[in-house]
Amino acid sequence: MTTQTATQTPTSVSFLGLGAMGYPMAGHLVKAFDSVMVWNRKFDKANQHESEFGSKAVDFETAVSADVIFSCVPTSAQTAELIERAKPYLKKGSVWVDCTSGVPESAIAAANTLQELGSHFIDAPVSGQTIGAINGTLTVMVGGDKSALDFAYPAIDCFAGRIEHVGASGGGFAVKAINNTLFAVNSWALGEGLSVLKAHGVNPSAALACINHSSGQSFASSATFPDRIVNRSFPKTFTLDLMAKDCGIATDLQQQAKLPAPVMAAVASFMRAASNQVEAGSADFSEFIKFLENWSQVIISDEMTTPKN
Repeated sequence: MTTQTATQTPTSVSFLGLGAMGYPMAGHLVKAFDSVMVWNRKFDKANQHESEFGSKAVDFETAVSADVIFSCVPTSAQTAELIERAKPYLKKGSVWVDCTSGVPESAIAAANTLQELGSHFIDAPVSGQTIGAINGTLTVMVGGDKSALDFAYPAIDCFAGRIEHVGASGGGFAVKAINNTLFAVNSWALGEGLSVLKAHGVNPSAALACINHSSGQSFASSATFPDRIVNRSFPKTFTLDLMAKDCGIATDLQQQAKLPAPVMAAVASFMRAASNQVEAGSADFSEFIKFLENWSQVIISDEMTTPKN
């Protein structure tokens, strides 16, 4: 039986995890709620958020007493640790909204745990990169109880351009993993294609201008390559090890379903190999291209000479 939420409309919200995505996401909540609490393992970040946005930096126990609790951390294992720590302080009827790119099985376990405590858990990973978090235009893919989503919807809507309920617990995490793997497939294929073109003397930016007005266009060609790779800027936002993690979740889902997915599996392997070349958390996801460049000996930039990685 579904547990009723504490109130018809949430009056207090909190955000746990003020990283590259969580920091601006939490900032949008202040525009709609009088009580917005923030917490971060490195508490200076919570104090900074309070100064910048007018939220309230609080201790962990206070943060998890909110009507709607957001978490945005690197892995489902970290979310599970937070939930275990929060158990004595959760308000009955509260909704925990996990925006982590997590593991579907972990979402099911978390939902069962919170249901036993009289609360709800929904997996609600986001897509749209840091610019989407800053602009409040993220796509949110939600798995879990629909009534819990309805309760938390006004809070999620603060940073979302689209909110889609995709199914039962774990469904949101599954969609996010497949989405990121498809992005990885597009990115890897584009890297191969531009390598071939440059080897034949074609300028990568000129090639992208054509591709982006043709059938080969993708987010990778319109944003990732021109904004991060061709200009060799590689701004660190979403990291390469997290991209490899998401691709691994997708291939786990494929294996569980016993379905053939050779392209996804190959690209997931490439992303893991690229991630293994750098320290965890040190490289932007776009730096996968350096792994491909080491194979091809072709650097994807507009320089006709080969710059060093």
